[in-house]
Amino acid sequence: MSKCTGCGSILTTDITKEGYTKNLDNKLCERCFRIQNYNEYKTVTKSNEEYFKIIDSIGNNLAVLVVDIFDIPKDFNTLQKHLKNDVLLVLTKFDLIPSNNETKYINYFKNNYNLNILDTVVVSSKTNYNLDELLNKIKKYTKDNKAYFIGYTNAGKSSIINKLIYNYSDNTTVITTSNLPSTTLNTIEINLDDLKLIDTPGIVSANSITNLYDGKYLKSLIPNKKIKPIVYQIKTRQTIIIEDWFQINCQNDNSLIFNFSNNLDIKRYFKEINIDGKKKHISVDKDNDIVIPGAGFITIKQADKFDIIVKDGVTCYIRKSIM
Repeated sequence: MSKCTGCGSILTTDITKEGYTKNLDNKLCERCFRIQNYNEYKTVTKSNEEYFKIIDSIGNNLAVLVVDIFDIPKDFNTLQKHLKNDVLLVLTKFDLIPSNNETKYINYFKNNYNLNILDTVVVSSKTNYNLDELLNKIKKYTKDNKAYFIGYTNAGKSSIINKLIYNYSDNTTVITTSNLPSTTLNTIEINLDDLKLIDTPGIVSANSITNLYDGKYLKSLIPNKKIKPIVYQIKTRQTIIIEDWFQINCQNDNSLIFNFSNNLDIKRYFKEINIDGKKKHISVDKDNDIVIPGAGFITIKQADKFDIIVKDGVTCYIRKSIM
């Protein structure tokens, strides 16, 4: 049986199944063909348990854990439980982050997450940053010449593999990528000279705001270039609102740094107003982040208490500041 080279689904002429194609001689299923050529996305919902089984089956082979520096899922510890073996940690989308301090991000992960890290590399598939170093480290640590790329959906696994294929081989295979979750549906094996790179489906975070929106809005929500933090010096009672899905009410003097896509509408009001949604009271320590998974984070410079309102389905959590 042949697999779709874009998403890994087994090709079939059964229109009711994933991997549907009109002709089994095609390399792409109909879904991937339409994503790549027309930017049309058809949602496919699968259980994370199916994806965890793939991770559990890696065994002693090298696990290349790809993590989006800008978007660390709230439920990241769920993936950690399935990673029993050593990992090569790849922090990607470095081109989006304002700070260029690689060591700071590497130490952040070593100090705050329980991972068996063999080595770490910070990369950007968009700018080709450190891809030479990544390939060298894969060759150094791989066993049986196999490397499994794992991580959450939209972390950038497929984009990295596509760049490695383009930069270092004559292979013309292109894995399908998009801003929407669950683009890769099964394992995809790519031969890169004597290496076998295996792309795996991304784990879907139940807490991500990306689950609420379609492709058109995600182009605004997910940053595609270096973010420009917005700093608000709070001196009086104020309300700050992001689009129509997040609001934070500030009562005391403080400094808040908003790290989000530059395409989002963020407004400050010098009074307290309310959007529709669920209201919560939170306490935040000094130099902590309020993270909205899938969107960005707010760095709080002084310990304080806040009232926040979130649209139904939007979540947030507090962590030590990554900046």
